[in-house]
Amino acid sequence: MFEKKGKTALTFTGLIVALGIIYGDIGTSPLYVFKAIIGSGLGIDRMHVLGAISCIIWTLTLQTTIKYVVIILRADNKGEGGIFSLFALLRKKKGSFYLIAILGGSTLLADGIITPSITVLSATEGLRQINSEVPVISIALIILSILFFIQQFGTQVIGKSFGPIMFVWFFMLGILGLLQTITAPVVLAAFNPWYAVQLISTHPKSLMLLGAVFLCTTGAEALYTDLGHCGIRNIRISWIFVKSMLVLTYLGQGAWVLNNIELANSGMNPFFGIMPQWFLVYGIVIATAAAIIASQALISGSFTLISEAISLNFWPKLKVKYPSSAKGQMYIPFINLTLFLSCIAAVVWFGSSEAMEAAYGLSITITMLMTTILMVKFMQIRNVKKGFIYTFAAVYFVLEGGFLFANLTKFFHGGYFTIIIASFLSFVMIMMYQGRKVRNRFITFEKIQKYLPVLSDLSKDTDVPKYASNLVYLTHADRKTDIEAKTIFSLLNRKPKRADVYWFLHVDILDEPFTAEYLVRELSPNVFRIDFYLGFKVQPKIDTFFKQVVKTMESENKIVTISPFKSLNKYDIATDFRFVHIDRRVSHGIDLPFFEKLTINFYFLLRSIGWSDVRAFGLDAGLVSVEKIPLTIPERSKIVVLTQRQN
Repeated sequence: MFEKKGKTALTFTGLIVALGIIYGDIGTSPLYVFKAIIGSGLGIDRMHVLGAISCIIWTLTLQTTIKYVVIILRADNKGEGGIFSLFALLRKKKGSFYLIAILGGSTLLADGIITPSITVLSATEGLRQINSEVPVISIALIILSILFFIQQFGTQVIGKSFGPIMFVWFFMLGILGLLQTITAPVVLAAFNPWYAVQLISTHPKSLMLLGAVFLCTTGAEALYTDLGHCGIRNIRISWIFVKSMLVLTYLGQGAWVLNNIELANSGMNPFFGIMPQWFLVYGIVIATAAAIIASQALISGSFTLISEAISLNFWPKLKVKYPSSAKGQMYIPFINLTLFLSCIAAVVWFGSSEAMEAAYGLSITITMLMTTILMVKFMQIRNVKKGFIYTFAAVYFVLEGGFLFANLTKFFHGGYFTIIIASFLSFVMIMMYQGRKVRNRFITFEKIQKYLPVLSDLSKDTDVPKYASNLVYLTHADRKTDIEAKTIFSLLNRKPKRADVYWFLHVDILDEPFTAEYLVRELSPNVFRIDFYLGFKVQPKIDTFFKQVVKTMESENKIVTISPFKSLNKYDIATDFRFVHIDRRVSHGIDLPFFEKLTINFYFLLRSIGWSDVRAFGLDAGLVSVEKIPLTIPERSKIVVLTQRQN
């Protein structure tokens, strides 16, 4: 149906790794889903419990299995997945869909803030089954603090144990669920979707029930986002095991509820209820470990999303570190601190996992809807049969629209928390994207060909002090024949800059994730243009890349890298390089429509908060001259010339 790219081999190791990386969120949902369903007003009797289990089973089937595992995973971008990767596939033909991508990415990040909080808190709340006086909130805060603190050191070592621990976790879920199911085999009738339809159509609180049921599939988007880490085949095969264990634990929890109606009504969490008393301590320890792994996966996923957003010009440039050699592992200090403070605030503000359940799920529903919209457009571009597209759109717009409508009931009960965060993130991304477009409208270009003789003569003019042996400019000109007017102004007018060789570097961010290529063009004997073609997941280490290019050109005898100064040349001292970065600033008196003026001002404000291009590109600040030049925006008002003025 779609073009298949970026296959990853199906291996036993790959399957275990998938358990540790992919299924943390959806795999820990049994900690709170059934408790949330009961708390939403489910009357505990046979029909209602069977209906709730049936809703869970068919949500996992329709939403997670069919939509994501079977269909969405095939929309890979050179093996990479996620809503930003999907947008990158559409960007050239459907660039107007950037709002959909921004909204989906923002809501995914917002729900990712509350996921570690609710997961860790749900696991540690099990300690109250042993001692009701245990300070659960304090323990959860300590665990979260340690988790975020160790991010700066990398998680490669502990990451190797994620897969085996999650295997133990899922195996435990399945066994405990099976043992309870045997005591009340009537719950097996829940595989019949009639019970789900009956519950939804007749229950007076069906909307609240659907909002709670949706929590069982909140981690489905992570299957797609983490596609590049494990590969489609490892995810699909491991999902068979994961789904089987999840279904068993939900059946078991339903059976326990039917057998222990009073305990269920008293507020006891069915997840801990299905554990034998002697196993409770071990179960809580394993649950806490699984919660930490789920949180780690979401933190790493947030780093990846922000990194992609930076490359797609959705986010200000930030400092990115690589604390280990593990594939795709990165650390963004600012985002780590923001996530940490947000998670701490969520735990303190809500105080319990039960209160967080009301806030959880609303944002991710929006993400799933946005993914569905982008997927429909992707299928149209790939010429998928219209009948399939219409069926896919109808099923998932109705299903996810229903879940969104149900989750909207949570807004005043805590859903506002993630919506406010998502709104702020969306605002930042829109201002960055739109502001860059407004700025680019006022960047004017000249044909470089007519200035090549000028640069040649300038390099030979000894009346002009030599600025550098090699002078390097970063250029925004996509066309190879163009150069920015401000660059020419800097070279020739602001202060004539004589150099032996002039270099113009251009960075082209591609819609593919991991491409890293370059092309050198000799515009004249002493003028070169280098185009770097980088995937949106490749960090633009321009200083490192440029040095590699120069070294290669030297080995091919295209340039000489020995200093031209006689006193240094005889000792084979390397030549000098100087970078000039033009920092465009917006003037206070710009004459633009209100929204464009607001956008461009916010754009430059956000850029000033983030890293400059000099730091983001890894350039040595000591070798860079920054020239602040105002962005030229034509004035609409003009002064009138008078031939005579009467007093």
